[in-house]
Amino acid sequence: MYLIIVFGNLFIILAVSSEPHLHTPMYFFLSNLSLVDICFTSTTIPKMLWNIQTQSQAITYEGCIIQMYFFTLFVVLNDFLLTVMAYDRFVAICHPLHYTVIMNAWLCALLVLVSWVIVVSLFYCTCLGVYIYPVNAHSSHPSATASVMYTVVTPMLNPFIYSLRNKDIKRALKALFKTAAIKGSQLF
Repeated sequence: MYLIIVFGNLFIILAVSSEPHLHTPMYFFLSNLSLVDICFTSTTIPKMLWNIQTQSQAITYEGCIIQMYFFTLFVVLNDFLLTVMAYDRFVAICHPLHYTVIMNAWLCALLVLVSWVIVVSLFYCTCLGVYIYPVNAHSSHPSATASVMYTVVTPMLNPFIYSLRNKDIKRALKALFKTAAIKGSQLF
């Protein structure tokens, strides 16, 4: 499943970057979301696979802190990018004649940058809050099934949900695979 997540999102990034007609705000945000999905799953799944392989669930304190830092960073960034994507669709639907003026390249880059800055700021404020509360206040144990569903299944489905129902992405992926096949056959 991890490979499906990585390659599915990587194909979206490659399709959007290789096709000039996909250089629009919607696809810019989609490729950023794909990158965040790859990073998000890469913070937990490799360690989980290692734990399954070695039959050990040990993690150092530093490793745990680092993993939680990046996990939280990418989860919140994912949420902000989804919010920005919703705003993009709102502008496209409610103000179609002004869409290209409102959603220009500068604003798109600014929205992504602001998302990153807000996420980092929120994370550091949250970390301060965690260290202020006493240790015994954190006694909840999340369900392993819910954790796997959230960290593995949802990111695996995102490429299918956001892209494979889209004709432009399908066309770009076909062109990408066709180009790769031609270049591959030229090697032999």
